Amino acid sequence: MDSVTTPSRSVLRNSLILGLFAIFTVGLIAVIQQSTEQRIIAEQQRMQMRALNEILPDDQHDNDLLNDSFTVDDRKHLGLPNPATAWRGRSDGAVTAVILPVLTMDGYSGRIDLLVGIHANGELAGVRVVNHRETPGLGDKLELAKADWILSFNGKSLAMPAPEGWAVRKDGGDFDQFTGATITPRAVVQAVHKAIIYFNEHRDALLQLTPEEPTHG
Repeated sequence: MDSVTTPSRSVLRNSLILGLFAIFTVGLIAVIQQSTEQRIIAEQQRMQMRALNEILPDDQHDNDLLNDSFTVDDRKHLGLPNPATAWRGRSDGAVTAVILPVLTMDGYSGRIDLLVGIHANGELAGVRVVNHRETPGLGDKLELAKADWILSFNGKSLAMPAPEGWAVRKDGGDFDQFTGATITPRAVVQAVHKAIIYFNEHRDALLQLTPEEPTHG
């Protein structure tokens, strides 16, 4: 009898150990994934806040940008698959600029997330890339830390340059492309141009928004 039951007990014990190990491993992976996701979200929020402050420095507004937000929902010009948060800059209560979230899927490596700041007069306050997967040494020149190319949008508007100028030089436009990389800057130039068109079409609503009032494209 013992020769029969002993192996069965051994198998049962090993199965129990393996089961407990599997449960522990699954739990550990879940904890790691959650922790990683939280760090990614925190880093994205940090980059977003830094970008907001770079686009609209403190001397260009007297309100709290983070607490003066609204919702935009536009796929045609802003490329947004879902409603997203935008922000206003104010001086003495009047909206003097807006910062719009913009998304393009046309980068060399796909998705590029932008923040596009536009003054009330239609001129660009600034543009920043807050997320991308472009190739280091080539497409990552979108980042201000790597190059000053993104600053070339400052002060531009629908009228300056003319419509045909809203392209990279390789396509006959006014914006430089990167050495060895044209697709990425082309995608960003087109995305920023569309964002200005959106602002122009919705200017009155964007500049007269009250808190929590959504704007739909």
